[in-house]
Amino acid sequence: MKKIIWLVIPCYNEQEVLPETSRQLEEIMRGLIKKDKISDKSKIAFVNDGSKDNTWNIITDLHEKNPMFTGINLAHNKGHQNALLAGLMTAKDYADAAISLDADLQDDVGVIEQFIDKFNEGKDVVYGVRSTRATDTVFKRSTAHAFYKLMKVMGADTLQDHADYRLMSKRALEGLAKYKEVNLFLRGIVPMIGYETDVVYYERHERFAGESKYPLKKMLSFAVDGITSCSVKPIRMITSLGTLVFTISIVMLIYFLIVWLLGHTVQGWTTIVISLWGIGGLILLSLGIIGEYVGKIYMEVKERPRFIIEKLLYKE
Repeated sequence: MKKIIWLVIPCYNEQEVLPETSRQLEEIMRGLIKKDKISDKSKIAFVNDGSKDNTWNIITDLHEKNPMFTGINLAHNKGHQNALLAGLMTAKDYADAAISLDADLQDDVGVIEQFIDKFNEGKDVVYGVRSTRATDTVFKRSTAHAFYKLMKVMGADTLQDHADYRLMSKRALEGLAKYKEVNLFLRGIVPMIGYETDVVYYERHERFAGESKYPLKKMLSFAVDGITSCSVKPIRMITSLGTLVFTISIVMLIYFLIVWLLGHTVQGWTTIVISLWGIGGLILLSLGIIGEYVGKIYMEVKERPRFIIEKLLYKE
């Protein structure tokens, strides 16, 4: 039986690119249907994330002319990750698998068939990974590599040079639905789900038209969300720092007491120095300990599942 595949594309002020994006995606889907690789019930779903331009009108027009196009209109701008999740959770109820990609045609739509092939081989999650960053500026390339290295150090299970171009099977989407994150970082959450995965390598193109919706400020905010969503290591680093500073304050206490006993200090100097180091260390240590508990509560209220059953052996 041929599988129903949904393409999920978040859109925010994408009126310049949507006509060409829809044309190319329809061509890809028609070709896959002709090859009997996907069902003719497959859809291209555009998620309008509170756009202020003509994006929703274009999506509506596409849907009226061709039922292959589906539109999901969010009541308010919720950000790229939430818009993407909205599309994936809608696709979960209708499709056997969903492929998420950006609307700007930077993700190479020519490899969609490779995603489908790997899904048909039994893969539940297929990641689109950039084979090169030659099209990036030196600044963006270096900061991107630094971000992935930092995420690894922080303990987050992310795939280097993978954004949000991926295929997820129905059961992987059902697993994703169990994660109740408010501050979403799908690149860190999806690897937690498990199941069998694979990779498709592709070259990222220049943006077809319009402007990037991820300026430096948003990228930095996204990086902070990624780290705080997937790891409590920053809190533990504060605890370690507090312990270190407090230890140094004890050493300094002994040192300055010796200096004071030898009569080599200005009156009051020892008290001030010891107070600064001691109190500073205690404050950091206390914040770290409190933060450890807050961090655990923070992770608990996310309601992440403790495990996901991949296979059940059952006989009646």
